[in-house]
Amino acid sequence: MERSLLLRELKGKRALVTGAANGIGRAIALALADAGVNLCLTDIDDANLAGVAAECEHRGVEATAERCDQRDPQAITALVRGVLSRWDGVDVLVNNAGVGFYGRTEYMTAEQWDRVLAINLLAPVQLTRELLPSLLEREESHILNVCSILGLVASKRMAAYHTSKFALVGFSRALRAEFVRRGLGVTALCPGFVKTQIFQSAQAAGPGHAVPPPPWWMLTTVERVAAVAVDSIRRNRAVATVSPTARVIWWIDRWMPWLLDLVQRISWGKKRRQRSGRGAVKASPTR
Repeated sequence: MERSLLLRELKGKRALVTGAANGIGRAIALALADAGVNLCLTDIDDANLAGVAAECEHRGVEATAERCDQRDPQAITALVRGVLSRWDGVDVLVNNAGVGFYGRTEYMTAEQWDRVLAINLLAPVQLTRELLPSLLEREESHILNVCSILGLVASKRMAAYHTSKFALVGFSRALRAEFVRRGLGVTALCPGFVKTQIFQSAQAAGPGHAVPPPPWWMLTTVERVAAVAVDSIRRNRAVATVSPTARVIWWIDRWMPWLLDLVQRISWGKKRRQRSGRGAVKASPTR
């Protein structure tokens, strides 16, 4: 018998949210708390995580804060065991924790590749795999993977980030296809650029390199992302973009990919001429 994939009533449900101490994770946690969802929140930022848990409790729900390093498979397994022991599973899994990286691909070290892929991709896969049996036991359950518009459209100097997010979108779509008749909803949430600290905290290749922030008019707020996230859980959306800019970029990439290629070539040629004019010194790889 096919079961409903819509979480029409969130009140009283239980959710695990990763990367909940700041930014999008914090906003989603608060939005779920406003909807009456009890929460287990994880991050490595203990101080801010405890504050978010307190904010959620003030909204009248149960909220626990659990430190978990998403790079450590054993820590993830311990987290899952604790959740299964306390709650016998969750109704909603929000895979939000993520890190950025900006720089030329040939300058990236193996350690930098491993860090991005471990946190952005391998941790969500492990959490999903270990919680999947309990999710399937629920009459209604949902997985929300916080991907990115950069998991749908590629740009330069972000190969590791793109790899992780494109794969996470594919993982989400594969789960949805497999479990569409078994009561498990799956959403790939793909926001455009958001006003968070990811641009300041992201690693960059080469000394003195910084992640260039996008223009202000392309940014959306974490509150808007959280509102779309909760609505996507309720409605079981397959892929959910957030900002008009993200939707336009995705549309162009799907229907006019040559246009984005042209923009990249023009931008690369302009910067090359500028460097040649200044006599810039070629950067050396990070070791």
